[in-house]
Amino acid sequence: MLVETLKQAKRVVVLVVGSSVVLLGVVMLVTPGLGWLAIFLGLSILSAEFVWARRLLKRMKRAGDRIADTVLPEKRGPQVKA
Repeated sequence: MLVETLKQAKRVVVLVVGSSVVLLGVVMLVTPGLGWLAIFLGLSILSAEFVWARRLLKRMKRAGDRIADTVLPEKRGPQVKA
């Protein structure tokens, strides 16, 4: 009984802390600060206990990789020095 209560308490703490960090990240998107970093950190905290957060974090990482590939394409072939 006590073990189940402790597990639930841990789950609540993770939910509160992770959600708070995500919300602060959202606020920092429109104010000075590292908004996206805070959102990723908050989702990382939430993903320790919640599958939905883990899936969302993976999805955001894939989207970030696609954006990085578009913005910073890898150079192909030999580089020519001018």
